[in-house]
Amino acid sequence: MTDIKDAKILIIATDGFEKSELEVPRDKLRDAGATVHVASPDGTAITSWDETDWGPEAAVDLKIADAKAEDYHAIVLPGGQINPDKLRTVPEAVQLVKDFTRSGKIVAAICHGPWLLIEADVVRGRAVTSYHSIRTDLKNAGANVVDKEVATDQGIVTSRNPGDLDAFVAKIIEEIREGRHERQAA
Repeated sequence: MTDIKDAKILIIATDGFEKSELEVPRDKLRDAGATVHVASPDGTAITSWDETDWGPEAAVDLKIADAKAEDYHAIVLPGGQINPDKLRTVPEAVQLVKDFTRSGKIVAAICHGPWLLIEADVVRGRAVTSYHSIRTDLKNAGANVVDKEVATDQGIVTSRNPGDLDAFVAKIIEEIREGRHERQAA
């Protein structure tokens, strides 16, 4: 069991992340007392996508390659179409998702973020949700796809879109409090 005030959470993203899907979890988790770091492929600031056009940059704390699952309690994967599509081609990002999953730590993905879960091959047999346009991808990867604001299966937390952010963040906090989740191999 981990108090949210003692939790360290990693968000990984690159240019094209959906603005609210990074900022809301980052800010709400920090407001709850967690330490939150943002990592990008090269360790530099990243530019958001804000609904219909490019938005503001987000500060970054470290390179994805320098992040280690053992240093954190959870990882958050924001969506946006561009961000996860680019990240699933970054071997260090995919490996990090695998490492978090194997360690039983919380893995949370929203909107198109589950593309990284597919690439890491960690959704097989698990209940997950996502933005509607990638649900076939999830089914083809062996996931049990559901349509609700938050799906949780053995510490893997998924949500559909920015409208689900409050429930998404609340579930991340709840799962962190529960602690490690024993998982069968995906």
